[in-house]
This record gives sequence, structure tokens and C-alpha cells, in this order.
Amino acid sequence: MKQSRIRVVLISLVVLALGSILLVACQRPGVSTAHSSGSSGSASASTPTSVTVHMGDSNFLQPSVTLSKGATLTLTDDATVPHIIQNGSWVNGAAQPAAEAGAPTVNLQFQGNDTQNVGPFNTAGTFHLYCTIHPNMNLTVVVQ
Repeated sequence: MKQSRIRVVLISLVVLALGSILLVACQRPGVSTAHSSGSSGSASASTPTSVTVHMGDSNFLQPSVTLSKGATLTLTDDATVPHIIQNGSWVNGAAQPAAEAGAPTVNLQFQGNDTQNVGPFNTAGTFHLYCTIHPNMNLTVVVQ
């Protein structure tokens, strides 16, 4: 009787472990987190009001993000590394600051493990953000 209970417990643990692995494996990395707000009683789709992009030691964890007009971009520094995020991009290893028409002016300093917001992005278009400290750390923001 004791062996059958041990066998049941072991099988349960194996099933639980496999289920956990399957759950983690099915998650898609680099997917932005959108927080939606919609009006009650409306049949139309809700519009994202904020999209989060995470930063690692020397990169954006996703190179581009798509926002709806009026949405805010939330940047989260998951590392203990500072970042200075501004308008522009790295091109062939050279920093290219740029003021793009319709883009909010960005000059954010991160000290590590912190979060700040950019926007709202009220104009449709493609905009570029980069870290002035880390070469080739670029983020493309597409606003529709």
C-alpha cells in the first residue's frame, strides 16, 4: 500500500512538472504588454493606452513596438544598468540624435530597475528612440 501511494505522488509530481514546462514553453518572448481601456456598452474594440517595452543590459528586449494614436509607451529598465533614452538612433555605430515631427521629445535617464513613460504618441508615423550610452540600442515606435 505504501508503494502505491508513493507511485501516485511521483506520477502527480511528474504531471505537474510537465504542465509547468508546457506553460512556460507556450509563452511568446518579446511580446509587448498592452493595457486596454474601452467604453462600456461599446461594440468597438478597445484601444491600448499603454504598451510596455523592457530594457536589458544594453538592448531593448524587442526592437520595435506598435502603438495606437494617443497611447503611451512605458519603458522598464530590468537591469541594474543606467540608460539615457533620447529621440534618434544608432546608424552604423554612430549616434544620430533626431527631432522627428510628431514624436514626443524624449530625454529620460534610468538608473536601473526603474520605469518611465513616454508620450502620448498623438501622431501616426514611425519614430526612433535610442540609448545614448549603449551602441546600437535602438527602438522603433510605429504609431497607427
